[in-house]
Amino acid sequence: MIIVCQKCDSRLQVDEARVPSRPFVIRCPKCHSSVNSDSPSATLEQTAVSSSPSSYDPSFEQPNPAPLFELQEQAPEPPPGVSADRLAELLSGLINQPAATGRNLPYARPAWDPRKALVCVPEEHREMVARGLAANGYKVFVAEDARQAVDRMRENLLDMVLLDPRFDLVEQGPVFVTREVNILRPAQRRRLFFVLLSPSLRTMDAHTAFLNNVNAIINVSEIDELPSLIERRVREYNELYRDFNNTLGVQAL
Repeated sequence: MIIVCQKCDSRLQVDEARVPSRPFVIRCPKCHSSVNSDSPSATLEQTAVSSSPSSYDPSFEQPNPAPLFELQEQAPEPPPGVSADRLAELLSGLINQPAATGRNLPYARPAWDPRKALVCVPEEHREMVARGLAANGYKVFVAEDARQAVDRMRENLLDMVLLDPRFDLVEQGPVFVTREVNILRPAQRRRLFFVLLSPSLRTMDAHTAFLNNVNAIINVSEIDELPSLIERRVREYNELYRDFNNTLGVQAL
């Protein structure tokens, strides 16, 4: 049997074999106040099974995080006159050739650790945004509503969140997504790149981005260029925090 202290909310485990049949009073070992077992708020649960939230809250639901977006692509047809074996040979040579000199890729993420992005946009742009990011090596999660977005964000595994202020307006999606970002500790917030997809604001307006507590703004009219715009802004962000990240021994975004 578990008794809850009304003063400090501590849970006190009481041996049921020693519990008297009449109401009794025990002392809380944490705050030293007296706890009356007859209080309506004192007895929380009788068994270990009832400690589950689902046993006393019928509205409890299991987390339903935004699902992973799978990029479906068909293998390209070999050019006329080129056999499949020859095509495989050409591809192998392309993959194994030395990296081009002079190319500036200081923040390229390894293939085994892609950036993880959560897409919170209206359905009309959802497919285009997700496909564009996935085609550029991102691991993309697409939220259909605020509940999926919040559940995925609370896993603390994301590198990027893209939010359109028109996302799930029925359930106030922008409010809940923004709240999850704002409650992050500074160290966590620095590791999350927050992008606002706006139908009215100007792309890459740094001042407006600062006022909205986001890392970048992209107008939806330029959504077809979204991956390259994000990549440019992420490079600038990594450059800003380069020495800081090196000191802490953490990789860039």
